[in-house]
Amino acid sequence: MKTIELIKPNTFNNENHWYPKVLNATIHPMVNFFLNLDKERIIARYCHLHPKVNADKLREILSYECKYFLWGGADLINSTSADGDKNMVIIENNSCPSGQKSMPLLDDNKEDGVYRLLIERTFKPILEKKRKLVKDGRLAVLYDKNYMETSGYAAVIADVFKEDVFLVPYYSNKENEHIKIENEIFYLKQGDEWIPLRGIFRYVTQKPWNRFPINSKTKILNPIITCLAGGRNKMVAAKAYDIYNTELEEYGMKINIPDTIWDVSKNEIPLWVKKMGGQAVVKIPYSNAGQGVYTIVNEQELEEFMKLEIEYERFIVQSLIGNYNWSSVSTKGKYYHVGTMPNAKGETFVSDIRMMISSTKDGIKPLCMYSRRALLPLVNDLESSKDSWQMLGTNLSVKLGENEWTSDTNRLLIMDRRDYNKLGLGIDDLIETFIQTVLSTIAIDKMCISLINSNKKFKKKLFTSLNNDSTLLNELY
Repeated sequence: MKTIELIKPNTFNNENHWYPKVLNATIHPMVNFFLNLDKERIIARYCHLHPKVNADKLREILSYECKYFLWGGADLINSTSADGDKNMVIIENNSCPSGQKSMPLLDDNKEDGVYRLLIERTFKPILEKKRKLVKDGRLAVLYDKNYMETSGYAAVIADVFKEDVFLVPYYSNKENEHIKIENEIFYLKQGDEWIPLRGIFRYVTQKPWNRFPINSKTKILNPIITCLAGGRNKMVAAKAYDIYNTELEEYGMKINIPDTIWDVSKNEIPLWVKKMGGQAVVKIPYSNAGQGVYTIVNEQELEEFMKLEIEYERFIVQSLIGNYNWSSVSTKGKYYHVGTMPNAKGETFVSDIRMMISSTKDGIKPLCMYSRRALLPLVNDLESSKDSWQMLGTNLSVKLGENEWTSDTNRLLIMDRRDYNKLGLGIDDLIETFIQTVLSTIAIDKMCISLINSNKKFKKKLFTSLNNDSTLLNELY
């Protein structure tokens, strides 16, 4: 188990904070070009290809400054219909996203890459706004996984602020006697002394609501309300997307999501799977890192899921995007994975794309991207496959035990000259991915705003009506 570390300035070593395959990779020119596009060029291009989109509204959207959800990372699937109607589909948006360790440098002379970009343009400004709230407070990075990236953030924060930074493990289901919260201020124990924290960079992903209060005078990126409003809660996220889509409709835009049924009890799941043609995705709304997601393509997988003992009471059921011969029948028809370019054996793999963004004074901007592919190639005939997750699941996280993780980097596709070509994505696909990520981020941020009243208090009754799962509510309250 990790211990508290004190990270000093000028200690950033890029070999410690990137996967080995990324260290010497050269970013693909198209990705570099996209990341350097200014807002007006993106608007001009997008509206040229989508003439029904209102340019002024899109400009307002890209200029949006988030109030709570300042840093996110969306996972998207490149899908298409038999008629060639292509869509980048949002699978989820994460409030503590990984990605820096998988992103080649944009500039070889800036060896801390977009680690520094996120800290300078998003984390630093929130501390400069209300720094006096916690007198003599220190800075810390709190984490429960992903040491490679969190240690990188700590080193960059130390450089940017020119002060020592604490790198602190903060696990679920542990005593955590090294941290206390008094009067909405976080304190870190060092020897016999309790040190106040003025700012926390949070990479705590597993049930973070059981360790973080909703109100905090210690500034946190991201505050816990972002997790509850959709960043770690797929149930509320689906509702946030639906509400925001109503607003977007008149401007010719929408968040592309699979058909989603929410507030489903476990006993109802077989009925919804049947309605979707026998293929569906069932999700425990509060899990992440690939945990709690079940692809169901036949009776056997449905029976195996129904036998599981699951602590939560409410689920979401979504239409499944698979191969054309075995995808769910959604309200818009049947969509299936575009997938990777065929390899030398003619095999196509399911892949997704993660886009990380952050909110700045000039609007929401992209940070980095990477992609992941499934373990096994797509097949046309389900009879030849025994486990659909191996064909459809892309997450790289592997849980070894409680609070222990590793990554299957063999399936990582990075944005370099070699891997990017396997994805078959053009510049317009990258722009669409970015806009979908921005829309989903704003939807969750607006839900955060709806859940906090004018006195900065959490609206418990509203949240309970949106997410009436007693197990989750017990964890929260």
